[in-house]
Amino acid sequence: MFREKIKELLAQKEGKRALINEKTNEMRQLLSNEDATDEDLTRAKSLRSEIEAAEKEVRSIEDDLKLYRKAAKGNPAPDPHKRSQNNEDENEEKRNFNAYLHQEHRDGTTGITSSDASVTIPESIIYNPENEIKTVTDLSQFVQVFNATTASGSYPILKKATAQMHTVEELAKNPDLQKPEFLKVAWQIETYRGAIPISQESIDDSAIDLTGLVARNAKEQSLNTKNAAIATIFKGFSAKTVDGSNAIDDLKKIWNVDLDVAYNKMIIASQSFYNWLDTLKDKNGRYLLQDSISSPSGKAVSGINVAVIEDDLFGAKGEAHAFVGDPYRAIILANRKDLQVRWVDNDIYGQYLQAVLRLDVKKADENAGYFVTGPSAASK
Repeated sequence: MFREKIKELLAQKEGKRALINEKTNEMRQLLSNEDATDEDLTRAKSLRSEIEAAEKEVRSIEDDLKLYRKAAKGNPAPDPHKRSQNNEDENEEKRNFNAYLHQEHRDGTTGITSSDASVTIPESIIYNPENEIKTVTDLSQFVQVFNATTASGSYPILKKATAQMHTVEELAKNPDLQKPEFLKVAWQIETYRGAIPISQESIDDSAIDLTGLVARNAKEQSLNTKNAAIATIFKGFSAKTVDGSNAIDDLKKIWNVDLDVAYNKMIIASQSFYNWLDTLKDKNGRYLLQDSISSPSGKAVSGINVAVIEDDLFGAKGEAHAFVGDPYRAIILANRKDLQVRWVDNDIYGQYLQAVLRLDVKKADENAGYFVTGPSAASK
């Protein structure tokens, strides 16, 4: 039952992604036209609203997928005599991938730069709940991700409207409204690569274990690569320091005053920053960090949800740093190609399987947050 639902949700997600790409391309064409009319700009604004709504639905589908995958993990192994079509498709996908790993003739391993000599790791392997990486937070879940169809381009961000409408006499001509303003964020796809060494013994003797090894290693490299790229952008936001007896008041001022009230604010905290938050108490001795079912960490402070990441993503071990603001508005991730692998030459008894990602991460809205240094790092 869970596998059927997961397959259904994946199909829904793929459909929404295709819709987002279609509307994004239409919006770009409208905005790239130098002779765009008011109707074109109105249509572009409408498309942007539809895209944001569809992206919200994708995030909701992804949340449901996590729940169903977690539930599926706790289910007993299915009866091998009652395999569903979904299981057959998944097994066929794994067999094809395994055949690629074990093939004797790897044509084009030298001098080939296209993806013809590579293969995409099946999602059914990468996101197998038993192999999923649980110890590292995936920062891409907090930022705006879209599928890039070209090597470079620009992503339009609709600015907040500041103009107001005016009162007019009955039947009087309508005054002009301020045209919507867009901020174009330029992106340029970068290629990230890493090598997975696999012994010849494993290639000769292993089948299922080999696919699991490749999937786990590639997933770790992919996650680390994306996190490092996103964390670098987070660290580039305007810096603020909270320290001393007024540290919590300084932090409250950031989300109460410095950030626009329209932002969907949260705190992405390093472990040390989170530890500092977790020890704060009010005048009555009650901890300020409270339980929250909507927060990634299960905790919130003054109604602001908190997510926790490793110290070394935002600095050094023991340093307290955090991004305070709206990460979805702050950063975009242009995803050109998901994880692929291809064989490369080496001089050991074995093979190197090269993992490849193509993406770019850019700051979208510089006013959407601050990079905050907490007491433990500020006092050093």
